Amino acid sequence: MAVVALERFSPPVRSWFETTFGEATPAQAQGWEAISTGAHTLILAPTGSGKTLAAFLWGLDRLMTGPPGEGHGPRIVYLSPLRALAVDVDKNLRAPLAGVRLAGERLGVPVRTLSVGTRTGDTPPDERRRMQRHPPDILITTPESLYLMLTSAARETLRGVEHVIVDEIHALAATKRGAHLSLSLERLDELCATPPQRIGLSATQRPLDEIARFLGGRDDAGVPRPVRIVDAGVRKPLELSVVVPVEDMGALGEIVDEPVSGPAAAGPVRRSIWPSIHPRLLELVQQHRSTIIFVNARRLAERLAARLNELAAMEAGHNDDDGPPPELVKAHHGSLSRERRLLIEDDLKTGRLRGLVATSSLELGIDMGAVDLVIQVESPGSVSRGLQRIGRAGHQVGEPSKGTLFPKHRSDLVEMAVVVDRMGKGLIESTRYPRQPLDVLAQQIVAMCALEEWSVARLATVVRRSANFADLSDEVLTSVLDLLAGRYPSEEFSELRPRLVWDRVGSTLRGRAGAQRLAVTSGGTIPDRGLFGVFLPDGTRVGELDEEMVYESRAGETFLLGATTWRIEDITFERVIVTPAPGQPGKMPFWHGDGPGRPAELGRAIGTFVREVRAEGPAAVERLERELGLDPLAAEN
Repeated sequence: MAVVALERFSPPVRSWFETTFGEATPAQAQGWEAISTGAHTLILAPTGSGKTLAAFLWGLDRLMTGPPGEGHGPRIVYLSPLRALAVDVDKNLRAPLAGVRLAGERLGVPVRTLSVGTRTGDTPPDERRRMQRHPPDILITTPESLYLMLTSAARETLRGVEHVIVDEIHALAATKRGAHLSLSLERLDELCATPPQRIGLSATQRPLDEIARFLGGRDDAGVPRPVRIVDAGVRKPLELSVVVPVEDMGALGEIVDEPVSGPAAAGPVRRSIWPSIHPRLLELVQQHRSTIIFVNARRLAERLAARLNELAAMEAGHNDDDGPPPELVKAHHGSLSRERRLLIEDDLKTGRLRGLVATSSLELGIDMGAVDLVIQVESPGSVSRGLQRIGRAGHQVGEPSKGTLFPKHRSDLVEMAVVVDRMGKGLIESTRYPRQPLDVLAQQIVAMCALEEWSVARLATVVRRSANFADLSDEVLTSVLDLLAGRYPSEEFSELRPRLVWDRVGSTLRGRAGAQRLAVTSGGTIPDRGLFGVFLPDGTRVGELDEEMVYESRAGETFLLGATTWRIEDITFERVIVTPAPGQPGKMPFWHGDGPGRPAELGRAIGTFVREVRAEGPAAVERLERELGLDPLAAEN
């Protein structure tokens, strides 16, 4: 199968691939068979199976060795749910582009040099303008940036797109953000002379037919577009262990007369599990070359990174007179700026750091090099999230993923045991895309009408091509258009400004003055919290803080961000100006709304598990150790 798959490619691409990899993985062989026919394709394959290259290589071959396309602009658009993932793919594309070009020179076959551009929220304005004047052949972007391009003059550069790759599609499909992307893809189809081929990728997605319907959408007649499903989801070997470092988790939270650890404290304190977890984490990090510790909240990431660095400095006998202590680990999360994240990721890849304490910012398919071990502190909250995170270890074809999990309390241990059991059995939670999120619909309609006039009938047809809005009724659509055009149900809404002009006689829609500016400045789904940007005096972005923490802070105070201390110099209405304060103690930042929710399927499985263990009694201990990888203390608890 792998040999037959490679025969589809030109000699330079085939020569480069065989020299570099030898043979194709099942995901690549099956994926190329579907993609080469031009069909919309959904690929399910485990982490490290080469599915990203499977999605790109056919399009790269056509661009580099096939006839030149008409016009100018991207021919391949890669959509990533994470800005960091987009940057990572940009780096990883350089090897095949250079390798195929060299293979072409060796074989005497002309090969075109392709340009790659990355446009995300981190891309500077001058770089965006340059990309609009000289668009790349391959565009790597995010759903929000694609929406912004479609709502500006930059959309003219997208008319020649032939392939759209949606990576980590499971992270988008179940959210309003996915519905927003689905409408953007239909707007892109309307823009292009020939609708682009859609390719969806994920390591954790079930049921496949639901995700395929989301990816493909419908045609103008309302018929679901056919999507080829490539199920190469062979379960990757996992080496999991659940570790409890205390004898009785039921005693946690009890008040004791003496402090459990640290300097003497006045009065009684509550017993905590952290003084037992911290040394074990430090030991594991020091035993491995490269470790990622996953947590569920940014505040915990900062606190854990700071504590591990303190323990490492104490163990090494470091004194304050020696200057700032060397950093063993750093925190990595979405509230750090792109530059800080890239610097931290590079520190781990090059060995300057032994580990990272990360949230979901490293959960998806970012290539972090040869990660030896993944540690999960607290239950990941779902089976799919657990597989994504543990899959960061052994991110190569055929290599097992090694993970150690530490629960924080007894109920967390129960959930963790169930998650580990279901991870081993591949019982991923089912995904269901949202139906008719009208806030997303209203925003996209304003964006569509801001640049051109639409007939109501044509707009309704395009909107209903999206799987999320396939069943949108005329009555609901009319209500949304009434709202946007200024016909409100009562005087309570009279302060709202209409955004569209609806010619009910001619049945057309166009945007009012300022509609485009509103659509561009308010793009994306509504965030559930306010954030302040953190900047150096020269304007360099460091990250972002929760608005409530900023409200409680004052100039001159120090805080931690990315396991680095910063001093607040000034607080404006929109940003916090800071300067570095290395070695100084700083307060922990906090963000609201961090924790993940629990899927209903996992909740039901936990109930079943508790009933079974109670029925077994003490006899369950041996089974839990043998089947779920619980250590003796975890099984006893």
